Amino acid sequence: MKGSSPIPPQILAQINDKSVEGLALALASDADGAVMHFQWCNSAFCKITGYDAAEVIGQRGTILIGSSMDQSNHLIIIEKLMNWEHFSVKALNNRKNGEQYWQRMSWTPLSDTSTGDRWWLCSLIELEDQASHEDTVRHLERPVSGREALTSYVEKIGHLERENNRLFQLAKKVAKEAKEDALTGLSNRRHFEVEFKSWVSSLKDGGSDFAVFYIDLDRFKSVNDTFGHDAGDRLLISVAEMLRRLTNETDLVARIGGDEFVVLRPLGQSALDISGLADAIVQEMHAPFVFEGKSTFCSASVGVAIANTTMDAPERVVNDADTALYHAKTNGKGRWSFFTKEMHAEAIAAKRLVSDLLIACENREFVPFFQPLIDAATGSIASAEVLVRWAHPRMGLLPPAAFLETADKMGILKRIDEIVFATLPKKLALIDGAGVDLPRVSINVSAGRLADPNLIHDIKRVGIPPKRLTIEILESVYLDRLGDVVNWTLSELKELGVTIALDDFGTGHASVQGLLKINPAVLKIDRQFILPIVEDQTARELMASIIGIGKSLGMSIVAEGVETEAHARLARDMGCDLLQGYHFGRPMPATEFQDLLIETKGQFWSPEPEITGKVS
Repeated sequence: MKGSSPIPPQILAQINDKSVEGLALALASDADGAVMHFQWCNSAFCKITGYDAAEVIGQRGTILIGSSMDQSNHLIIIEKLMNWEHFSVKALNNRKNGEQYWQRMSWTPLSDTSTGDRWWLCSLIELEDQASHEDTVRHLERPVSGREALTSYVEKIGHLERENNRLFQLAKKVAKEAKEDALTGLSNRRHFEVEFKSWVSSLKDGGSDFAVFYIDLDRFKSVNDTFGHDAGDRLLISVAEMLRRLTNETDLVARIGGDEFVVLRPLGQSALDISGLADAIVQEMHAPFVFEGKSTFCSASVGVAIANTTMDAPERVVNDADTALYHAKTNGKGRWSFFTKEMHAEAIAAKRLVSDLLIACENREFVPFFQPLIDAATGSIASAEVLVRWAHPRMGLLPPAAFLETADKMGILKRIDEIVFATLPKKLALIDGAGVDLPRVSINVSAGRLADPNLIHDIKRVGIPPKRLTIEILESVYLDRLGDVVNWTLSELKELGVTIALDDFGTGHASVQGLLKINPAVLKIDRQFILPIVEDQTARELMASIIGIGKSLGMSIVAEGVETEAHARLARDMGCDLLQGYHFGRPMPATEFQDLLIETKGQFWSPEPEITGKVS
C-alpha cells in the first residue's frame, strides 16, 4: 500500500470542475457560528444557486436564503449554525433569478488547529420536485438484513471520515491561499493588514514595542525590462527566501506590492536587533542577481520606524517607515534610513508642496525670468534665457530648485512649460519696448514636453518667430535613447528654423553618439566646468576638450557660470562664442530686463582691450 502524500493540485482542480455537489467554504466568527463570509465555492455551487463565484465570495450565509424558504427551516438553520452543529435540511428555495427548486442543504463545522479559525462547509444537492422525490424513496425501500445494515453503516462511516478529511484539507488550502502571497509564500497584503492591526492593538494594551521595516527594490523594473518577467519573479522569490533566512519566527514578513516587502519585528533589548537586520538586508541585496547565466544588480532601500506606547497614533508607523524609505532613496538608494521627526515634517511639507503645485497650475502662478547671454566677440546682448519662477502666494518667489523635482515626479512639468511659454509674447513685447535688438530667446523644455507632438502646434500658435527661438534640452533627457516622437519633434523644430541647444553638457548621460544623433546647433557647458578654470589647469584642459568636441561638430559654445571678469576673458580666449552668468546679470523679471537693456543700450562689456566689469 502506498504511503500518504499531499493531494495534487490538479486533483483539487478537478473536484472544483467535476463535482456535481455544490460546495462552499465560509470563514465564521468565533463568537457566533451564524456570522460568516464565504471564501470559496466550486462550479456546481454556482450552477445550482445561479450566482457567479465573484458574487458569492465575501457574502454572508444569508445569500442562500430565498423568499420561498419556509420560515421554520430558516429558524432551524440559524439555531444550528449558532450552536456549531452538523445538520441537513430539505427545503424549497430560490436561485438568484427567483426560480424555485428543491434542495438538500448540509452544514459541517470545521476548525484549523494551527490558527484557531473556524469554518463552515456548505453542501448543496439539487433534488427533483418533492412529490417525485418521495415516490422514488418509497419505491426503493425494502427490508434489509442486520448484516446488510451493519455493512452499509460501516461503509458510510468510512466514506464520511474520508470526506471529512478531504474537506478539512480543502479548507486548509483555501485558508492558506487567503493569507499567503501566491508567488513568494510570504504573508500577503490582506493578512499583513490584519496582523498589523493585531500588533497595534496589543501595543495599546501594554504589549511590546515593535519595528516596521519597509523594503523596496531599487532596480526591479530594469530587471523586468532587461531579462523578462520570469527573471523578475525569480528575483522576488529570492528576496523572500533571503528575508526568511534573516528574520526570526516571531517576525512577520509580507509582500504587500509588486516589489515592496514589509517586516514587523518585536523590539528586543538591543538596538542592534533593528539596525543589524536593516544592514543585513541592504548588504545581501548588493550581491549580483544571476538569472540563466546572466548577472545584474538590484539593490534595496529600507525605511525603519518604531511603534511604541508613547505614540499618539501607532497606526501611522507604516507610513513613517515609508517616509524613511523615501529618504533612503533620495539619498542615493541601496541604503537604509531610520524615521525621525524631521522626516515627518519634510513629508508634510512635501504633501503640501504637491497640493500647492496643482493649485499653481490652475492659477497660472509660474512666471518667466530672463538672464542675458553676451556675444563673447562684441560684448553685446545676443540672447536671453527664459527661466521659470513660481510666484507662490504665501512663500513669495521660489526658484526652480524649490519645486521642479517634485513637479517632474508629479508629471506636471509639461503643464508648467505650457504656462511659461504662453506668457512669452507679452513679455517679449515689453522687452522690445527698450528699443534694443534682442536677437533671440532660449527656453528650457522638459523631456515630457519634447515628447509631446503638440509642442510644434503650440510654437506656431504662440506667434514667436521660430528664428528668434532657441529650445534648450537638458543632457539628462538621455540623448542616446531618443524615442520616435522626440526625434520627429526635433526634426520639425529644425525645419521651422528653431535653434536646438544642449544644456548642462557634461553632467548627465549623453554619449558622443547621442550628440551626433541630436546634432544641436548650440552646446552649453555647465557652470561646474567653468568655475574652476581660472585657478585649475586640469579644469582648463577638460574645458578645452569639450569646446573642441563642439567646434569639430560645427556648434556654437556657451559658457555658463561666468561670475568674474577673469572667467569671461578666459572663456572667450578658449573659444566660447557666448557668455552667461552673474557677471552680466542674474535672472530677472521682464520689467527689470527692459530697464537693463535701456541702461546699457545692449552693450554689456568691451572685450578689448579689457573687460569693464559687471553691469548691475
